[in-house]
Amino acid sequence: MSQLNIVNNQGKLLADSRDIATMIGKQHKHLLRDIDGYMSVLIESNFGPNDFFIETTYKDSIGRTLKRYDITKLGCDMVANKMTGQKGVLFTATYVSRFAEMERKLALPALPLNYKEALVALVEQVDMNEKLHTQNVLLEQKVSEYEPKVTYVDRILKSKGTMTITQIAKDYDLTGPALNKILHEEKVQYKQNRQWLLYANHMNKGYTRSETIDITRSNGDPDVTLNTRWTQEGRLFIHKVLSKRGIIPYMDRENPGA
Repeated sequence: MSQLNIVNNQGKLLADSRDIATMIGKQHKHLLRDIDGYMSVLIESNFGPNDFFIETTYKDSIGRTLKRYDITKLGCDMVANKMTGQKGVLFTATYVSRFAEMERKLALPALPLNYKEALVALVEQVDMNEKLHTQNVLLEQKVSEYEPKVTYVDRILKSKGTMTITQIAKDYDLTGPALNKILHEEKVQYKQNRQWLLYANHMNKGYTRSETIDITRSNGDPDVTLNTRWTQEGRLFIHKVLSKRGIIPYMDRENPGA
């Protein structure tokens, strides 16, 4: 059984019908006749014949242009299907091995054959790495331009629920009493019966919610008290008030640790 030469034609692996004829011990003209018959059946049955056999030509020793076929692995399968005995087994084993070997070679990157090729490959790889690095830098810049960092206002707009004045004050490195004092000075709230209440011009805007808390007096008598909690709308209002005083949230400062 002679060695089968497999060629790569634009990603399609092909064998020469002349090699196949030699391997199976058949005259080339007889193999061509068989393949012509296969082609007729494939065409009539609406199969793509070029998936099996591709008609082409070659020059013989005296310059004549003669017909031959390029045969795909499927075409070899069809030829082998008509063969029996040891010859069929050996032919099948040979073409299957050769096609598999070529497929492995195509899957592997080509290795440089000499020092010059190795240098060229290295330069190309360095150039590719530099291009990828540049693309990554540009991408990061675009992300930073179109997706700026989350600000304190962004956080407020995404938040839900209510907060105590102490919780809000921590966002500005203030204490609860200090923030209450500022809001009192800005005519936002006043204190009555130990509870901070909004002035009339700030009421009915959804800034606060009062919750009732059960307590026990020092003499043991049960009682209730009201606790003012700020909504996210109120939190945003406080942010505007403090901004006028130049007080900005901790997370928005350029040097938070300063």
